[in-house]
Amino acid sequence: MAQSLRAPRVIIGEADRWTADLICQLVRSARCDADIVALGDGDSVLQQCRQATPQLMIVDFGLPGIGGLDLLREVRRQKAQPPLPFFLITEKIDANSVRAAVPLAPTAYLAKPFDAEDLLRRLRQVLLQPGEDISCPLPELVPQETLDQYLEKARETAAGAPLLNQIHAGLELLQAPTAPDLEELEKRFYNDPQLTAQLIAAANSAAAHRGGSCQTLAQALHRLGTKHSLNLALGLAMQRGAALDDPLLSAIGVKCWSRSQRVAELAHWLASRLDANAERCFTAGLLHQLGDLALLRSLQDWHTRGGALDDKLIEDALATHAAPFGSSLRIRWRLPLELRQLVAAVYQLDSGVYSREALVLNLAAQAADVAPDQSFAALANHKSARMLRLDATLLEAMPRLADVR
Repeated sequence: MAQSLRAPRVIIGEADRWTADLICQLVRSARCDADIVALGDGDSVLQQCRQATPQLMIVDFGLPGIGGLDLLREVRRQKAQPPLPFFLITEKIDANSVRAAVPLAPTAYLAKPFDAEDLLRRLRQVLLQPGEDISCPLPELVPQETLDQYLEKARETAAGAPLLNQIHAGLELLQAPTAPDLEELEKRFYNDPQLTAQLIAAANSAAAHRGGSCQTLAQALHRLGTKHSLNLALGLAMQRGAALDDPLLSAIGVKCWSRSQRVAELAHWLASRLDANAERCFTAGLLHQLGDLALLRSLQDWHTRGGALDDKLIEDALATHAAPFGSSLRIRWRLPLELRQLVAAVYQLDSGVYSREALVLNLAAQAADVAPDQSFAALANHKSARMLRLDATLLEAMPRLADVR
């Protein structure tokens, strides 16, 4: 595999950060060495074009400021030979919009939500020569940098948790002749913390925000729709480190996933019987170890780059960095405050007035730590159980590991 002498410059004009992130990931998948500039308004796009001519532009028709169509018109005025590749992505598929774009000869006119596989194929055609294959090795670690220093920096740019193996296996849905319905997507995605968190974040972004905030996977899927949800899932699966392939880290990841789902299931069961929001409680329980999983992904990146790793280093890293990783991700992705507060309740109850859902999450976390041969009844003395006025009979009826929904 060869490294190109000149990495192509790609300008992306897209106001919605999650759609922009997806397009960036597709560009990297097509051409890993691409110099990508992602911008959220047309004036910035035009300024970047004037600073240095790109090899490809991917722009939304409805970009704030100078719109995608006007940017295409400006690019075509330059009369470059050959014409600069320009992908116009749009929700405007009416005859008048198409008719206005056709004389400007866009390289592609793609309706939102676009087909990610089709866009990836087009990107490869533009960014690669026939038979060309580009290799992009990971950059080396900074000399003398400690693991703690590496993780401090990685926390602010971490891509999040790896995906469950069954999510990777289930993405053949994208190639299915008949698209799955939203109920089928929820069944396939419901127990993956990373996918749940990012779909909720995408559904709450400015471009998709209509009405109240989304706080569950079902709400996010309904707002985003099948195609866009599948596209986002595919983009996540394409990311480097989307799967934990290091055996040591993978074993810890399985424990994190298992406990996340256990807390989520117990919270759902309790909430269903206490007139609380069961689906929101399930979501908060599922996301409570997002930081641990994201940290494992960064540790794998460290190890892949040549950094030393052993049981003690991993244990210390989890104790020191998992909570900050999780907090940083939930804030950076702008997950709803109410959902973040429920996640925090898994770990501790602050002083003040507690919502029923917060008490449920706190108690579910305690119940998740009860050994299979021990009784749940002892939890009746726990603060959350007392405040919820739960007796030992109801607690003892909580589902064991084999009884989850």
